[in-house]
Amino acid sequence: MDLTSLYAHQHRKRSSPSSHRSSAPRSGTMSHTAFFYGTLMAPPVLHRVIWGSQTPPTPAHASLLSIRPAILHAHQRRHVKGADYPAVIPSTQNSEVRGTLVEGLTDGDIWRLDIFEGDEYERRDVKVRILEVKGRAGDSEHQDVEGEEVSAQTYIWIAGEHRLESEEWDFDHFVKDKMSRWVGREAADEGFQDVDDAVAALKDPTGGRGMNGNISRQLDNDGKAEEKVLGSAV
Repeated sequence: MDLTSLYAHQHRKRSSPSSHRSSAPRSGTMSHTAFFYGTLMAPPVLHRVIWGSQTPPTPAHASLLSIRPAILHAHQRRHVKGADYPAVIPSTQNSEVRGTLVEGLTDGDIWRLDIFEGDEYERRDVKVRILEVKGRAGDSEHQDVEGEEVSAQTYIWIAGEHRLESEEWDFDHFVKDKMSRWVGREAADEGFQDVDDAVAALKDPTGGRGMNGNISRQLDNDGKAEEKVLGSAV
């Protein structure tokens, strides 16, 4: 799957560094820039984490983000054992990780993202380069060319390399075979899928991040608490 096609819409962009771990969203918000390399490259997953729904709640929400393909050098992406999601760790200079650069994230977005990533990751400052597409997809001359360098933050794996597979994590495979566990399935997905779900329930491969996982429930409860506080303040 072409990442550029996933993010065909372009929105306004701003960037600003943030702390390594946020506490709770403040009333005043800054604009943050993040580099995503795993499940959060899929718009439905990103939207569910920061907005609580798979699609932007309003056109105004959609206009807040600018999302572009980017590349992170001197790091490698590995598959986490027994999980659907990957890890990124520092590596040699010739290693690289392709992902998406998201600009326009708020303090509240970063707060929710920190909860979603949990204690397996640490948010760190990195430098990434924008990938500019030259030529048309499918053409022999089609290629991604590295453009400007941008400061961002990304989530680095800190839970130990012993928990990582040696192979590269594959985004296309996640979208095709795994993403339904993270954002729900269409009604047509039934029958044998119920058996698969029962087996998967023995060991949650989303690490609590799926639709009914403990991390997702915490995000949902925090969102309801925010709404209650705002409602009482009106």
